[in-house]
Amino acid sequence: QFEDLLVRILLLAACISFVLAWFEEGEETITAFVEPFVILLILIANAVVGVWQERNAESAIEALKEYEPEMGKVYRSDRKSVQMIKAREIVPGDIVEVSVGDKVPADIRITHIRSTTLRVDQSILTGESVSVIKHTEPVPDPRAVNQDKKNMLFSGTNIAAGKAVGVAVATGVATEIGKIRDQMAATEQEKTPLQQKLDEFGEQLSKVISLICVAVWMINIGHFNDPVHGGSWIRGAVYYFKIAVALAVAAIPEGLPAVITTCLALGTRRMAKKNAIVRSLPSVETLGCTSVICSDKTGTLTTNQMCVTKMFVIDRIDGDHVELDSFDISGSKYTPEGEVTKLGAKVDCSQYDGLVELATICALCNDSSLDYNETKKIYEKVGEATETALCCLVEKMNVFKSNVGNLSKVERANACCSVVKQLMKKNFTLEFSRDRKSMSVYCTPVKGDAGSKMFVKGAPEGVIDRCTYVRVGSTRVPLTGAVKDKIMNVIKEWGTGRDTLRCLALATRDSPLKVEEMNLEDSTKFADYETDLTFVGCVGMLDP
Repeated sequence: QFEDLLVRILLLAACISFVLAWFEEGEETITAFVEPFVILLILIANAVVGVWQERNAESAIEALKEYEPEMGKVYRSDRKSVQMIKAREIVPGDIVEVSVGDKVPADIRITHIRSTTLRVDQSILTGESVSVIKHTEPVPDPRAVNQDKKNMLFSGTNIAAGKAVGVAVATGVATEIGKIRDQMAATEQEKTPLQQKLDEFGEQLSKVISLICVAVWMINIGHFNDPVHGGSWIRGAVYYFKIAVALAVAAIPEGLPAVITTCLALGTRRMAKKNAIVRSLPSVETLGCTSVICSDKTGTLTTNQMCVTKMFVIDRIDGDHVELDSFDISGSKYTPEGEVTKLGAKVDCSQYDGLVELATICALCNDSSLDYNETKKIYEKVGEATETALCCLVEKMNVFKSNVGNLSKVERANACCSVVKQLMKKNFTLEFSRDRKSMSVYCTPVKGDAGSKMFVKGAPEGVIDRCTYVRVGSTRVPLTGAVKDKIMNVIKEWGTGRDTLRCLALATRDSPLKVEEMNLEDSTKFADYETDLTFVGCVGMLDP
């Protein structure tokens, strides 16, 4: 904070003034200390503000530690089964197991996938908001970037779906996230245009001040022996030296650093209110010179916490005329608290058959869940952001009127979803694939003689193309071209409107094939099993 040339000159002037004030005699002894004290006060205040701001910025680097996993599951020779150890004890060569919800404890080369697919949320590393499908095949390009290393799991990323085993190839600072932290710490600070101008101004001013001070002192050499100084040549020299120092202090704009720091700090404070971290105060000035900002919208630019804000089901169909029941959902992020409203009025979701079925699909066609972190005092996702948003929606809808008022926050996280899962048993999952853009689950009722059902969720255009019916209340109505156009127009409006919502269609197959008639090992046939569907509704998600 004291590297600026003007600040150093002021610091030197303050030190000289202190020394001279120490030897001052008479009534002016106390007042002689005022000048150096004021100078030091300004410099210290300037330094404190700068240190405080940059300390806040340094905490951003320390925040990377939050992504460091605490535990890991490994296979070692001393035990036959998997064992849980601290992540920092994992070494290259360890056989590591990961499953849905786990935070990857090291950089791992995948050797075996123990599920149909393996999806990883690596947004903290690559900025990809959509989870990445991994495989075990070698990557031929030795210079492949992290996004293309589909056979690698990177430390700090989250397993969104599936289960796998691999070999640890890097730990600690040798991991990709560790390299990022080292680069952030080692980044050299470049001087901004404002700093360059101030340095140039300070250098020129210091030269001019030095010349003037020396000139003033030398011009008065002939007056050193004046009687007013008691005839002492030394007293006269010191007197005119003090005048020269006073001239230097007066010429230096000591308020300039404080004024600049205050202005930049005010700008930083305004940016901080919008959750923008400013690493260095002068960068605010640089940002002020910016006219165009080019950015790539990913999950890491926002909170990467999806939240359902709208949904609709079919209310009535009369020929080609379609009426939709649209609902708004309050609340943000993953907190399972909010209200479902229709035209501004709160609604009881249990009174709508379509909403009960929609909530059932959201809860069962889902591999993720909510979790309350008691350390951070916040709700967090376990799995994918999109699926966690659906879990949160089910909790807000509470279609079976569960008594959640007296539950702890840990119990509240999945209370309503648990009720739905007690009614139907999930037999197996047909994982998401990019060709059909959907996933589905095969479920059977826990009680009663009702048949099995297949619940489907996915991209609206892909799901609706495989629908032949729509759900209206508790009845099933054939899907006509006009009805399909109405549904797609609403979805398009939501996706391209002011909020730019990410839409998911939810559907069911009331009479699916029998399990023995399906080949679950051939994922290319999954789309054939997800046909003859009944469209139930659609949800629109926002990333706050």
